[in-house]
Amino acid sequence: MPSPSRAALSLLACAMPSSAFAQDAAVALPELSVVGSATPTGPLPGEARSSLSVPSVDRQRATLYQTVGSVAFVDAATLQDRYINTIRDVLKDVPGVYVQERYGQEIRLSVRGSGVARNFHLRGLEILQDGIPFNLADGSGDFYQIDPLAVRSVEVYKGGNALTFGATTLGGAINFVTPTAYTALAPNLLRIDGGSFGTIREQAQMSRIDGPLDVLVNATLTNSDGFRAHEAQATKNFNANIGYGIAPDIETRFYLGTYLTDQKLPGSLTLGQSLTMPTLANPTAITGNQSRKVETERIANRTSFLLNVGKLDVDTWAIHKSLYHPIFQALDQDGWTYGINPHWAGSFDLGGFRDDVVLGLRAFAGQNSALQFVNIRGQRGAQTLNALQSASNYEAYGENRFWFLPDVALMTGAKAFSSNRTYSDKGGLPGNLWPRFAEQTYAGINPKIGLIWQPIADIQVFGDITRSRDVPDFSDLVQQNLLNTTFVPLRAQRAWTYEAGARGRIDRLAFDLTLYRSDLRDELINFSTNPGLNIPAATFNTPRSVHQGVEAAVTLDLARNLIAPADGLSVTQIWTHNDFRFVRDPVFGNGRIAGIPTDVLRTVLNYRHPSGFHIAPAVDWVPEGAFADHANTLRVPGYALLGIEAGIDFANGVALFVDARNLTDARYVSDIAVVANARTAGSPAALAAFYPGSGRSIFGGLRAAF
Repeated sequence: MPSPSRAALSLLACAMPSSAFAQDAAVALPELSVVGSATPTGPLPGEARSSLSVPSVDRQRATLYQTVGSVAFVDAATLQDRYINTIRDVLKDVPGVYVQERYGQEIRLSVRGSGVARNFHLRGLEILQDGIPFNLADGSGDFYQIDPLAVRSVEVYKGGNALTFGATTLGGAINFVTPTAYTALAPNLLRIDGGSFGTIREQAQMSRIDGPLDVLVNATLTNSDGFRAHEAQATKNFNANIGYGIAPDIETRFYLGTYLTDQKLPGSLTLGQSLTMPTLANPTAITGNQSRKVETERIANRTSFLLNVGKLDVDTWAIHKSLYHPIFQALDQDGWTYGINPHWAGSFDLGGFRDDVVLGLRAFAGQNSALQFVNIRGQRGAQTLNALQSASNYEAYGENRFWFLPDVALMTGAKAFSSNRTYSDKGGLPGNLWPRFAEQTYAGINPKIGLIWQPIADIQVFGDITRSRDVPDFSDLVQQNLLNTTFVPLRAQRAWTYEAGARGRIDRLAFDLTLYRSDLRDELINFSTNPGLNIPAATFNTPRSVHQGVEAAVTLDLARNLIAPADGLSVTQIWTHNDFRFVRDPVFGNGRIAGIPTDVLRTVLNYRHPSGFHIAPAVDWVPEGAFADHANTLRVPGYALLGIEAGIDFANGVALFVDARNLTDARYVSDIAVVANARTAGSPAALAAFYPGSGRSIFGGLRAAF
């Protein structure tokens, strides 16, 4: 756990005055009632009408905070007055979530050290949209398809607390819920914003309700030159949400989406370049015209049945993804993912005690055609790989909350799974003459047990023990260098996680505090073999490791009626402590796992006036930077960033805002392509493994809701 000096430093920071607590300042906890035998689905008292398949935002929040474990809720209504370019702008106020921009829309996203050393895409964390998986069938995923302006709320389930969705990875799951016509902020939304680095974005959203039919469509267009050379991006995102009430107790809802991303890649720099000339691009990124072009189409359906006891949701989905990605070679991939997930939730009266039950099945699979070519200035040269990647997953899961006292529940649950990964290299190419075939199947049971106690309406205390397994994806299993491609039969990563925490509000103080420890076996660890060339990292299983830390957010209402009646001044302190280590590793001993800093702190001071004016200065502080190598020979400097958000909301639905970032123009490293040992990888001064953070910037916008 934290050293005494480090803990004292961070606890002192927590005591500092701070604002908008993890986007959800009040942490509205649900009443624990034993009345009724059917799971509530409609609006809470005083709410407007909502749909059967998608609960109201207040109902989503209330359901989330009955989870026995650490969770967080983000109401997107609190995000409207800031520039929201990536999901970092959505999640940066959630403790325990490490989310850092790299360039354009490319970010690092990690919860409790999931994919700690991977410097690309996603591992060990499920991304859901409207409760339906967005990851590919092998578990890999990225972020381009999530449009931050097309999100109504976000539910963060850390670690094994995502069992309610069938997710039992180390990091858990993040569910991005899109608006319906019932939950939209207004029937019509128009927005335009932009600013530094040639950025401009337009958004339009429209929703209507006509009897049993409700429709919402959202389109967002973004163009930006980027902070660095060779970083230009263009994205086009379209989402549609269409629901129809077939009968009073049956509703079907379709989700349609098209997501187009064209992102130039600036590559990584040396540490010296990152701190002195951060706008540079890596020369190989320019000569190879490195980029990522992604075209994704998604169709999903949820059909909901309100039963005599509980509710049954049947989710089905299909995702088509096409990727053209010239880096050290030109990667050309095309694939489909499809699945089905029946999910039932209900409550029983069991001998006078309330018993909440969730049961579900998930079956999803997919194939991906993986071709590679010599990269000739971004164009396809001679073909070097012709392979097919296939993945399938079959899962059964359930959890039970038994309220043996009116304010205390015992939670038990488990997930059984079988996952297959098949790789077929068809051969017939120069240097790769013979077909090669490899197959791995992973199976197991992941249990969970925990307790939740709500002594008073606004306080919850919880503790739980969960088992997780992370199955390797094809980025782990299929490893390569400049010469060939090899299938490496890695083992699944396993962990037991222990957590304890409390959340709620006492008068003017809102808080959310969790301590956790994960004991891992065969953790999937990455290191870059040549980060400057953008060669995918090598992955290995380390025998033992430990992830432990603190996730804390505290909000204090400092003053009310300060300048005018009903105004308010509040302060929020968010602290994420990360202690990720090898345990008696044959190469790295008990050293730290590189890639993520030990402490990440964010302080926000927020003032709101009843006229609609608001201002929120914020400081993001990393006291000590992360290690760049697992041997712990090279560390990046810490940094502090100052920003200010301000705006005014007019009574007619028009709003203006400004979002100024890194006002001191600090030079810092935002992310790292981790290597095994910086000293043996060549001169540390020449190691191109660093991504510089963006310099001073200012964005502004106009929004109209009517």
